Amino acid sequence: MNTELTVTVLAIGAVCFGIVVGLITYRTLIRSTAQSAVSDLGTVVGVIGGAAITGIFAKDTALFGLYGIGLLGGVVIYFVVFLSVNGKAKMGEVMSTQDKGPND
Repeated sequence: MNTELTVTVLAIGAVCFGIVVGLITYRTLIRSTAQSAVSDLGTVVGVIGGAAITGIFAKDTALFGLYGIGLLGGVVIYFVVFLSVNGKAKMGEVMSTQDKGPND
């Protein structure tokens, strides 16, 4: 890969990575229950850990950028599939800022 393309891919990937980490962190803060907070924070740690490992083993390449782009692509595909399988009502329930109680 040429240097200009590598820099572009890294920049786009870094933005995508930030969007995914921001989305997961936002959902953790808005919908924090003991169970969801632990699993969502574990997801954030896994995402950041994956990026760190990618950066360690792939210095001077666009691999981190491709990791971030793939990560955002996976999140978008997940939401599209979830929406098409479960419908708007369920998607709204999952993305809502209101948690249901243990008896709901």
